[in-house]
Amino acid sequence: MASSAILIASLCLALAAQTVTALVLPGAKTIVGRVSAGPIEISALGCGTWSWGNRLLWDYDPSQDEEIYRAYREIRDAGVTIFDTGDSYGTLDLNGRAEILLGQFERRYLEEKSNSSTSMFGIGAYVSNASNKQQVATKLAPYPWRVTRGSYVKACKESLKRLEQDKLAIAQTHWSTANYNVFQEGALWEGLGDMYDEGLCEAVGVSNYGPIQLGKFSNRMRERNVPIAVAQVQYSLMTARNNEILDACDDAGCRLISYSPLCLGLLTGKYNLDNLPREGNPRRQLFRELLPGAQQLLGTLDAVAKDVGKTQSQVAINWAISKGTVPIPGARNLQQAQENLGAVGWKLSNAAVQELDNASAGVKKKMIENIFQTR
Repeated sequence: MASSAILIASLCLALAAQTVTALVLPGAKTIVGRVSAGPIEISALGCGTWSWGNRLLWDYDPSQDEEIYRAYREIRDAGVTIFDTGDSYGTLDLNGRAEILLGQFERRYLEEKSNSSTSMFGIGAYVSNASNKQQVATKLAPYPWRVTRGSYVKACKESLKRLEQDKLAIAQTHWSTANYNVFQEGALWEGLGDMYDEGLCEAVGVSNYGPIQLGKFSNRMRERNVPIAVAQVQYSLMTARNNEILDACDDAGCRLISYSPLCLGLLTGKYNLDNLPREGNPRRQLFRELLPGAQQLLGTLDAVAKDVGKTQSQVAINWAISKGTVPIPGARNLQQAQENLGAVGWKLSNAAVQELDNASAGVKKKMIENIFQTR
C-alpha cells in the first residue's frame, strides 16, 4: 500500500515538473535501440510508408487503415520512432495520404497511451519520452514547378499541415535533379537550409544521392551550418552497392538509411516463378526477370535463416543493420510489423554476413537502380 502511494506521488511530482521521462508500463518492452544520425538520435530500425496510399504496387485501400494502425502501434510500442514518408506518397487522389495517416496514427497512439495510464492510476500518468517521440522524415519531391527555394519551403509547410505538426525531425529532398536540371538542384538545397533556419525541421537529409553528389551537398550545408542527419539509397542484398556511399555518409557525418531492404518483397522467400505478384502489378515482371539470377542468394538466405532460427526477411534486414545502416521496411499489417521487429535484438555472425555478401556478389542480375539515383 505504501509503495503504491509512493509511486502515485512520484508520478504526480514528475507531471508537475513537466519532465520528459517516460512511464514504463507493466509488460511494456522496448527492443529497438537508438543510433546517431548527424545531430539527432533515431531508432535503429525505421518504418517506410511508401505503401500507405499506393494502389499501384501495394493495392492500398482506405479500408486497410485500421490494420495499418495496428502495425503502427506494434512498432511504436517496440521503440521504433523514425518514419520515412514523402509528400508524393499516395496514388492520384490519395496523394499525401501517408503523411495524413502518420499524423492521425500518432495522435491516436498518444491518446490511447494516456487513457491506458489514466485507467491504471486514476490520473493522466503517461508522459511522452523524448527518446520515444515520433520522428517524421519527409521527402519533398522536386517537382518541375518547385524551382525556387521558397517553393520548397512552402512544400515543407504543406507537409506539416497534413501531419498536423509543427516541426519535422528531418526534411529531405526526394531525389537529385542534377542529371537534368542543375539550376533547380541549387534552389532545392537552399530551400532545405531555409527550412532548418526557420525551425521547420531538426536536420536535413537527401535521398537517391550517390557519394559524389552527397559530398557536394554536405559541403554546402556545412557552409550554412545546417546539420545533415541522413542520406538514403536503395540498399539490400539485391543491389549493387559497395562501401563508397557508407564512406561518404561518414564524411558527411550522417547515417545511411537503407530503403527497400527486402527488395520490394523479393527477399522475403514468399515469391518464386510459380508465385508472382498479381497480374497488372509492376513487380510481377520485375520479379520474373530477377528471380532466375538470384537463386543462389535466395538459397543462402534460406540456409542462414534456418541456421539462426529466423525468417529470410529478418535475416535480410539484420544484414542491412550489420552494415551500419538503418533499414526502413514497410508494414501494412500486424504480421508484417512483428516480422520486421524480429530482425532486431540479435546479430548475424561475421561469417554469416560474409556468406551473404558472397552470395549477393554472385547475383547475375541486380535490382534496377532508381532512375533518379546520382553518382
